[in-house]
Amino acid sequence: MRLAALGVTLLLATTAMACSSNSSSSTTTTAASGGSGTTSPSSKIPASAFGDHTGVTSDSVTVGNVSTLSLGGLFKGAVVGDEAYADYVNSTGGINGRKIKVDSADDGFTGAANRQATQAAIDNDFALVGSFSLEDSYGGTLLAADPGVPNVSVVLDPATNKLPNTFSPVPLNDGWEEGAMQYFKKKFPDTVDHAGALVADLPSAEATWAGEKYVLQKVGFNLTYEPTYGITTTDFTPYVVSMKNAGVKILFVDQMAESYASGLLRALAQQNFHPVVVLGAATYTDTLAANSGGAANINGDYFQQNASLYLGGDANDIPAVATFLHWVNVASPGFHPDLYTLYAWLSSQLFSEALKNAGSDPSRGSELQALSKITSFDGDHIITPNNPAAKTIGNCYLIGQVVNGQFERLDDPPINSSTHGYRCDYSYVSAPAS
Repeated sequence: MRLAALGVTLLLATTAMACSSNSSSSTTTTAASGGSGTTSPSSKIPASAFGDHTGVTSDSVTVGNVSTLSLGGLFKGAVVGDEAYADYVNSTGGINGRKIKVDSADDGFTGAANRQATQAAIDNDFALVGSFSLEDSYGGTLLAADPGVPNVSVVLDPATNKLPNTFSPVPLNDGWEEGAMQYFKKKFPDTVDHAGALVADLPSAEATWAGEKYVLQKVGFNLTYEPTYGITTTDFTPYVVSMKNAGVKILFVDQMAESYASGLLRALAQQNFHPVVVLGAATYTDTLAANSGGAANINGDYFQQNASLYLGGDANDIPAVATFLHWVNVASPGFHPDLYTLYAWLSSQLFSEALKNAGSDPSRGSELQALSKITSFDGDHIITPNNPAAKTIGNCYLIGQVVNGQFERLDDPPINSSTHGYRCDYSYVSAPAS
């Protein structure tokens, strides 16, 4: 899920969303900070947007995707996921008789290029859908200035996330599911006073860690070791030695990218140090075992995330997983889907759901209006449900463990239960506003 070199060092900004932006099938979402600070999107739609049919023809709707495709195909999955869902929808006749076309652009991992590509999409495409870039704040300024343009994407920039014309299937937030932390507290009570973490030395990573740390401490964990590590770090041996000396008994690295986590797991094995390890969505990959030095180095580790086992583990029980994997292979044969593929697939699904309700002659305004009415979305159970219209997330999550090098569910409800296989106890808690 994470690539090497420069690209992977910056992906750490995304791992918090992967794990902490969870949502609920219950209605018990709470936030200590009192909300996301957004206004009702439907009240912010410009009247002119209802006459804007940019990118729409009698038989097609063109959407723009601005992602980082350079640096070894950094977020190629974002385009593949968009194209995969378009292929799927088009195979059924499209949306209200219109096929979806994807107009993708590479921002080259530069702010200027992101801004330029976003402007081109605003000028030519009906909406931005499934984009993923660490430079999204640059395009976000254009979307802020043109609130009639829909942006249905997982975003990293807080200001862009709050825009009334941005709708995300996995909204950005600043907390964690309390239930997941209570689970580990109850399962390993003797570790509570000796918890540790490793945090990337990036403002975004430190900010998201602050939200998780707040919930850990609220539950009762005492953090005895929580250093930051440089983004060029490859050898985690010094950190392992230090945490061993500090007596760490449980290690939360659920915000760590796989390229870093694999190095950490190798170092833990080499030092024969075996605390309880809690991984996250950014390490849910097909390559973690191999990159960590073999299955023996990850067997027994735990993980938590807000998605199903969408890489195949749940394919027999959640039809959306099998559909996702099939159409990804149609769009890009042999491509190994990742978290960003899923994000784009879900964004395109959310966009399409609104487009169905945007009328026979859809406008940007009617699309935004339809999006503002989608208050529950889970991609047909492939992720936990959230509220895109309100930009709120909830309390559901999945607990798993690595067995024989494979990710398996652990202590979760049956998939055919009312929560569709997710644990939905306690609440989602946000850190108080600073």
